[in-house]
Amino acid sequence: MSQFALNLKKLPGISHLAAINLLDAEGNVLVAIENKTGSQGSLAVYNHLAQTFGAITPDAARKGLELFAEHTDDARAHPGKHPNIDRLLALLEEKKTLRIKHVFAF
Repeated sequence: MSQFALNLKKLPGISHLAAINLLDAEGNVLVAIENKTGSQGSLAVYNHLAQTFGAITPDAARKGLELFAEHTDDARAHPGKHPNIDRLLALLEEKKTLRIKHVFAF
């Protein structure tokens, strides 16, 4: 089992979420990470970061890159392949923060 898969097992569940919206400083939605196949791991990581840090801060981004484990190395080697990891790398480099808005499932 990959390190990322092991890390996911330790994170809070996401069944109550439909998505997480990432907001810029003005409150504009930049992107939504949906609870669907292919993005559930990212949703779990971003949800955990939001619960732990209150927003996606540079410190949260650093922790997120640790949680993404081997996928972080792959994202660095192949920019664009992992947009949710690329975003964390950019936030860390630019020292920016994104706010989070949870979208709850019904």
